[in-house]
Amino acid sequence: MAINVALDGPSGAGKSTIAKLASKKLGFVYVDTGAMYRTVAYYIASNGFDPKDTQRVVSELDNITIELKYIDGEQAVLLNGENVSDRIRTPEISMAASSVSAIPQVREFLLETQRSIARENNIIMDGRDIGTVVLPNAQVKIFLTASAEIRAQRRFKELSEKGDPSTYEQVLADINERDYNDTHRETAPLKKAPDAVEIDSSFMTIEQVAERIAELAEKAVSENASASEAAKKKSAAAEKKQRTLMPINPIKKGKRINPMRQGFYNLARPFVRFIFTHWFELTYEGVENVPRDGGNIFASNHRSYGDPVFIALMTRVPISYMAKEELFKQNIFFTLLIKAWGAFPVVRGTGDTAVIDTSVEKLNSGRNLVIFPEGTRSKDGRVGKGKTGVALIAAVAQTTVVPVGISFEGEKLCRRKRVVVRYGKPIIPAELGVTDTSTKNLKLLKKSIMDSITSLVN
Repeated sequence: MAINVALDGPSGAGKSTIAKLASKKLGFVYVDTGAMYRTVAYYIASNGFDPKDTQRVVSELDNITIELKYIDGEQAVLLNGENVSDRIRTPEISMAASSVSAIPQVREFLLETQRSIARENNIIMDGRDIGTVVLPNAQVKIFLTASAEIRAQRRFKELSEKGDPSTYEQVLADINERDYNDTHRETAPLKKAPDAVEIDSSFMTIEQVAERIAELAEKAVSENASASEAAKKKSAAAEKKQRTLMPINPIKKGKRINPMRQGFYNLARPFVRFIFTHWFELTYEGVENVPRDGGNIFASNHRSYGDPVFIALMTRVPISYMAKEELFKQNIFFTLLIKAWGAFPVVRGTGDTAVIDTSVEKLNSGRNLVIFPEGTRSKDGRVGKGKTGVALIAAVAQTTVVPVGISFEGEKLCRRKRVVVRYGKPIIPAELGVTDTSTKNLKLLKKSIMDSITSLVN
């Protein structure tokens, strides 16, 4: 599991400089979230727009592409392919960044990029809401602060060396205004996480602060290694136990869905299909392989949040699908929406058999079940290794598995994107000789499912 260090604090506390130094000591990736917000602010300001004009800022987000790259060993910020690293460090852009960062849509625009980097790398990420909002589960949380006067002195010296004409008084006023704005904004205000370690750098050198952060991170690395080893042993024991506790429980086909639910689904499906086929260039292949009844598993690669809808538009009965538990902890409207569409939570990596029981229960009720064996979305469209859970559920329920391949170019799903959904030949466990949940049989069934998905995608 990746180690995440969340470094929060007010403007001018030296977060970026210290995070860069600490990341080099540790060999971690440094993620400058402040630079991302500054880049959005720079784009808005350089195009003559008011950073406080929420409607205008939100409407311009689709025109912004931000990348973090290392050029000659230093992190560079690219705005639509252009290096703007130096241009985003002025007091004017700093104030504009405070305004745009208070806009929920801007934070949402950057949030997934930040979390994606954190999931895949040991990172140090600095900002103002990293430990409280962006990475609430970070193993190390630091709240770095210093007096406003000390921070103003540091910033004034930095600007003077760059030839900026700002006076110390102006810089101090900007620091105080920025502090007020950051701590009083409605969206993700600056505050110390309850489990964060506070470091006051007023009378510490940069080297001393970086060393302290490195010590905390190294301790987390050591603890993580021990926890990972214990988790592996626990997981292996749970998996072994699960194999012995999973008797075959064939579902009974033909169960009818509640008439009101089925009626609502019959009305909603053509309407949603009309919207989706006009919003995207949506094409279906192999529709003849879609069973007319319920109680089937649709096993698909995972490209976007729209995948469950793409799959369901050609099924005649409502679907259920697994969704990671974190999705049910977002805003209440999103939670209600995915529940209405048939989602139920699963805690990944726990070895809990409850999700198997819930899945079989959904199939027995007459619903179809959508499973994404890879467990996470693929950004480049390549099909991953896949997990054994789909084979286990299919083997226990002894039900048909319909492989699905969803294809579109690029990382993000957007309007007018060409999307192809292919349904493959149904896979029946009994026809493969899979009549129990032995490791050998589950590997055989999983391989058959994943090979079929891969061929559909390719």
